[in-house]
Amino acid sequence: MADPQSNARLRADAGAPTSGVIHVRTRLTADFTVISNALAQRRGSAVTIGVAVYILSLPDGTPVSIAALCAHFTEGEILISRALRELEEAGYLKRRRVRLPTGQIRTRTYFHDIPGGTPQPDPDPDPHPGGPPEPPKPPRPRKSPAAEHATPFSAAVLEAAPAPAPAPDRPEKHASLSDADPQAVAVLTSLRRVDPRLVLSEREAVRLAPAVTEWLAAGVAPSQITAHLTARLPDHFLTRPAGILAFRLRETPLPAPTPVPLPPTPDRPAVQPFQTCDGCERAFRAPEPGRCRDCRQREKDRPAAA
Repeated sequence: MADPQSNARLRADAGAPTSGVIHVRTRLTADFTVISNALAQRRGSAVTIGVAVYILSLPDGTPVSIAALCAHFTEGEILISRALRELEEAGYLKRRRVRLPTGQIRTRTYFHDIPGGTPQPDPDPDPHPGGPPEPPKPPRPRKSPAAEHATPFSAAVLEAAPAPAPAPDRPEKHASLSDADPQAVAVLTSLRRVDPRLVLSEREAVRLAPAVTEWLAAGVAPSQITAHLTARLPDHFLTRPAGILAFRLRETPLPAPTPVPLPPTPDRPAVQPFQTCDGCERAFRAPEPGRCRDCRQREKDRPAAA
């Protein structure tokens, strides 16, 4: 039986503390999480304790991947991955690979209030919760007359023999390095020179090449892509390095293209202001007031006519 808990005030003769924290207790009846003092008072990183408390407050089934935690906290993926690694080494966090009824492998994450507990086996997890029901099983083929008169040994052999798998309509075609952009593949294969852990398989390089090609088409230099993919990597990878590279290529916005300078415009001559002719009151352009060109021409022709 658990020890009784009480929110009653301390005895009167104890007195109020003269230094340190003074708790103002409030009895919570909803929206609270029970945390052990061993975890709350654990020495070490405050980020590790904050991540642990946040995970304990989440309902079952909530994603707790590095990407999901980085979307909630302001810390980067290096601090978050380091906190998860410390919790896993301390025994609070455990990961276990389970096989679904469909044959697929999934990784289940278990978080313990007290380290050292063993997770209970899942009772036939549903791979598609709330989805359509499974298709009905095909009817069993009828036995031939020869099988009806077979011996018990031959019948057991027929039951144990696996049914031949149906041949696919067409073979699945996997992309190869010859189909990917050579420049993008060269950028990916050169990452191991900066960090020897960034060794990619052929399938991973083919899968990441289109994203690198998009960066190259946006005007990003190969050296800039390499510097972005290899900067501030965690000390230990919890997954394959291709997952971190794919996350950075997908979540980092592409830089704005370099603006193309406009062609130089030819210098236009200065436009002179309008003036009113002193002789004919006609408007004309000139730097200073005076007579228009026709009036000046008439004045030149008048002495010649006389």
